[in-house]
Amino acid sequence: MESLLGALMGDFLGTPVYFWVAFLAIVIGLLVFDLGVLHKDEHEIGAKESLTLYGFYVAIALAFGAWVWWQRGAEAGLEFYTGYLLEQSLAMDNMFVIATIFGFLAIPRIYQHRVLFWGILGVILFRAVLIGVGAALVNQFSWILLGFGAFLVFTGIRMFSHKDEEANLDDNKVFQFISKRFRVTKELHGRNFTVKQPDPKTGKIVTWLTPLAVALIMVEVVDLVFAVDSVPAVFAVTQDTFIVYTSNIFAILGLRSLYFALAAAMNRFRYLQVSLAIILVLVGIKISLVPFHIHIDTLLSLVVTLSILAGGVIFSLYKTRNEVNVSVDEKPEIGRLEP
Repeated sequence: MESLLGALMGDFLGTPVYFWVAFLAIVIGLLVFDLGVLHKDEHEIGAKESLTLYGFYVAIALAFGAWVWWQRGAEAGLEFYTGYLLEQSLAMDNMFVIATIFGFLAIPRIYQHRVLFWGILGVILFRAVLIGVGAALVNQFSWILLGFGAFLVFTGIRMFSHKDEEANLDDNKVFQFISKRFRVTKELHGRNFTVKQPDPKTGKIVTWLTPLAVALIMVEVVDLVFAVDSVPAVFAVTQDTFIVYTSNIFAILGLRSLYFALAAAMNRFRYLQVSLAIILVLVGIKISLVPFHIHIDTLLSLVVTLSILAGGVIFSLYKTRNEVNVSVDEKPEIGRLEP
């Protein structure tokens, strides 16, 4: 017993092990509750249910942040909340791309939660690797924060200049690679990611991917691409690996539940990307100042990020107030996999 307590009180990446254990227990509990209770029977998730689930996940994240604040002090608590809000802000663009993927592959709403749920497991793994590598680089080469900052500024400017462009998945390299290298069915096979079918050339029974599996792969790749922006952005708030990782995961968990409310009215948020671009540029400047020992107050960063995000949402809803809500999967240009 004493050895177990000693292990739990030991440090891992600068944080007591019991913090990591508590976090993982919460996340595993949430995933089990989500799949085993809330979505035991697959159904289409409406906007009301989506917003309720989002509120639940936000409450869990706020409570976790309060615990961090109580255990590690006000600065750590503020860093968690700022990182959480920053990741939620930047990951919103991710939600719009995911909606485009579902529309392009004609994934019915009843199966979209299944893709997003299993995609969370990839997020937990890939973010851990990416954040671990980023933390190691920052600890060994503090000047690399300049590179992170320059990259974020460049990405923000590029996002602003391409704000009116829509994703063209016909030319997507990942989609083309999957279509050419794997056997993919034209139609869905219920909730299955794979199916056994005869090979048209040999007649042998082989494994085929379904469009649901293609959607899952593309969602994972999209999240990895967006993480290249968002993870360095959170390093601008703190270099504490525990706070960077936990704020990322809690933010993604919440946004995945909010997805269905956002997807029902994608056209109403068309100006939000401008806010995200501004946030990226400001965060890029902030992280570039860290190697010069110039630190912008965490509370100020939190307030500015929240204000810019809220401004983008309010302006978008005001400018589109006379428009009818349009979901991506209601658009006529839905694509399907060809044989």
